[in-house]
Amino acid sequence: MYRTHTCGELTTKDTAKNVTLCGWIQKSRDLGGMTFVDLRDRYGITQLVFNMETDSELCGQARKLGREFVVQASGKVRERSNKNMKIATGEIEIEVSRLVILNRSELPPFTIEEETDGGEELRMKYRYLDLRRSSVKNNIMLRHRVSQEVRKYMDSIGFVEIETPILIKSTPEGARDFVVPSRMLPGTFYALPQSPQTLKQLLMVAGFDKYYQIVKCFRDEDLRADRQPEFSQIDCEMSFVERDDILDTFEGLAKYLFRQVKAVEFIEPFKRLSYIEAMSNYGSDKPDLRFGMKFQELNTIVKGHGFQVFDSAEYIGGICAEGCADYSRKQLDELTEFVKRPQIGAKGMVYLKYSTDGLKSSADKFFSPEELKKWAAAMNAREGDLILILAGERKKTLTALSELRLEMGNRLGLRKKDIFVPLWVVDFPLLEWDEETKRYYAMHHPFTSPKPEDIHLMESDPGKVRANAYDLVINGVEIGGGSIRIHDASVQKLMFKVLGFTEEEANIQFGFLLNAFKYGAPPHGGIAFGFDRWVAMFGGQDSIRDFIAFPKNNSGRDVMLDTPSEISDQQLNELMIQIKKNK
Repeated sequence: MYRTHTCGELTTKDTAKNVTLCGWIQKSRDLGGMTFVDLRDRYGITQLVFNMETDSELCGQARKLGREFVVQASGKVRERSNKNMKIATGEIEIEVSRLVILNRSELPPFTIEEETDGGEELRMKYRYLDLRRSSVKNNIMLRHRVSQEVRKYMDSIGFVEIETPILIKSTPEGARDFVVPSRMLPGTFYALPQSPQTLKQLLMVAGFDKYYQIVKCFRDEDLRADRQPEFSQIDCEMSFVERDDILDTFEGLAKYLFRQVKAVEFIEPFKRLSYIEAMSNYGSDKPDLRFGMKFQELNTIVKGHGFQVFDSAEYIGGICAEGCADYSRKQLDELTEFVKRPQIGAKGMVYLKYSTDGLKSSADKFFSPEELKKWAAAMNAREGDLILILAGERKKTLTALSELRLEMGNRLGLRKKDIFVPLWVVDFPLLEWDEETKRYYAMHHPFTSPKPEDIHLMESDPGKVRANAYDLVINGVEIGGGSIRIHDASVQKLMFKVLGFTEEEANIQFGFLLNAFKYGAPPHGGIAFGFDRWVAMFGGQDSIRDFIAFPKNNSGRDVMLDTPSEISDQQLNELMIQIKKNK
């Protein structure tokens, strides 16, 4: 037996026990006749004590220990005179009588402590060392806990966990696939699944009724803080359900996870917003509702006064920042520069201060005090408030105003990590038009059902068709999304037709699904949650990277494994792949 206890469990109740611990050397301190060593394992840290007077040889051995040496220490538990209540074992220490070095360590490339001196790229290169830091380790432990709670809940309501294949068929819709060449069938390729979408629909045709899995998915797309080329999702599907059955079931999952993991209780049903409401009121289909600042369209109030910025704009909208009328010229200039950044794209910003000495606007030479009062009334502004207005093409201006709203929320401290406001966004457009290719694309995927009352518009006015789709949004983050699926082969064929597929192309890509529908497909629907996003939200962070054991960097590289990398000519020849190399 290497150890009798872990480094995180001993307390004063264990005083006088003889114990053996194993772990890594966190740090050591030599204080004249005494040497103190912090021993760390996954469970915590325990202080070891070596006394020069009672055993000079053992103490000398301890003084030669380096950081991250792996050791076994045996001795007696005793109460500490100077207790450290910041750690679980801070009331005791081990008076060591035997020390064994199990493995030596080179000096690590960065300090393995919370306040590390290692940059992100260096820590990712040595990720196995970074995982020893308690904050990163705790993130992985949180991930484990959330996965266990998901399985408990899903099992309790009758869902069956079923694994679906990782090597599947490439599809033309959605993000780019990662493809895998077949050696046995030269010139053909598998794809790694962006989602088990069609497979879980086939499970419904097979009669499994309630399916889920925590599954790896793969998308060859540009990366952000909340995206990785491979990620995990909680993938779910149900038969004989309508939209509200899905929302009620998985609102139950969300409430259960909040209760079990964060001790947060939601009594009231989650708010529901249509896509149109979300876009017109917040400029985003994933609005952060921890604070107000709902948009107000001002077209009819501000046009026609000779101010070209407004008169030439398709859309003029504003937000009201409560209590910000004392913003300085410097602060207002900063906000103007913020909205003019290329990634936001506004041409400028107009403001209206509602201060104790009246109304003052950056456009007041075009508007009388009476007109400015109408602005304030429309915005429900009170004395002390600041109105911020953007104008331009509707879609771009709504997006820019959304970014301005979030920036004000940050500046005013309204986006608190410990407050959670979930909502369902529903009734998305089924299709979106792409000017470059001059065709419609599915906003979600081509198996999403149109709302029954809109099916008659599929061929005559497809842009107006609403999807029977829904997203769960929490604090401005899309945590999950899904839809009621098409289960009727004729509607599915119509969908493919509107998307520009010929019947032959549809059969080549999705014939397996269309054929399955011939044999009694039940009404069904589902949802997929971003598992990494759930865990990052519970961990109070925006980036999912530190909640994945071995993540990729922003370029999609694993700098620890040094991949993606070239493969040998022999492997390429076996796969019958030729690589054109630059001279």
